[in-house]
Amino acid sequence: MTEKIKVMIVDDHDMVRKGLKAYLSTESDIDIVGEAASGNEAVRTFEVLQPEVILMDLIMEDGNGIEATKQILAKDPTKKLIILTSFYDDEQVFPAIEAGAMSYLLKTASSEEIIQAIHKAHLGKTVIDGKVAQKLVAGLHKSPQPFDQLTTREKEVLKLIAEGKNNSEIAETLFIGIKTVKTHVSSIFSKLEVADRTQAAIYAYQNHLFR
Repeated sequence: MTEKIKVMIVDDHDMVRKGLKAYLSTESDIDIVGEAASGNEAVRTFEVLQPEVILMDLIMEDGNGIEATKQILAKDPTKKLIILTSFYDDEQVFPAIEAGAMSYLLKTASSEEIIQAIHKAHLGKTVIDGKVAQKLVAGLHKSPQPFDQLTTREKEVLKLIAEGKNNSEIAETLFIGIKTVKTHVSSIFSKLEVADRTQAAIYAYQNHLFR
C-alpha cells in the first residue's frame, strides 16, 4: 500500500482551511495531518504534526507566510512549502521564492491543480502559476533599481522623509521606536547611496516614487 503524503494547511480563514481539507481528504494518497491559522502557529506546530508538504498562505495577521516559510525551512530543509495565495505582486512573489518555497499557486487554482502540486512537491518538483511565472521571467530581465532593494517598511520611512517628517514624527506615525527609525534611515541612505535626508527626498521625487 502506498504511503500517504502528509499535508498541513496554513491559512487564517477557517472556511479556506475547511474547503481545502474537504477536497484534499478525498484523495486516497493524501493525509491532512493538521492545520494552522497563522504563520506563527505553523512554525510552532509543524515539528509536532510532521507534515511533508505544507500549503502556506502569505498574508495573515499573526506571522506572514514568507517569514514562516523561512523559519520552517531553517529548522527542517526537507519540508516542501507550497505558497497558496491571492497575491502575485513583486513584493510577494520574489521574497516567497527566495525564502525557499517549492511552488507558488494562486487561490484561483483548481482542486486538481493543487493536488497535482502536492504530488510534485513531494517528489521535489516545482509548480508555478502562469501569472507568477511571467513575473519571475520579467524580473530576470529587469535591471535592479536601488528603490527595489528597500523593504516595505523602508519605503514607508522614505515616503515620510520625503514629506519632511523628522525621526520622532516618523516613529509616532509608524508606531515604532526612534532607534528603529534611525536603523531604517541608515539602511535607506546606504541602499540609495545618498548622504542625507534631503538627497533621499530628492531621489524619491525625481523617480516619481510617491504620487
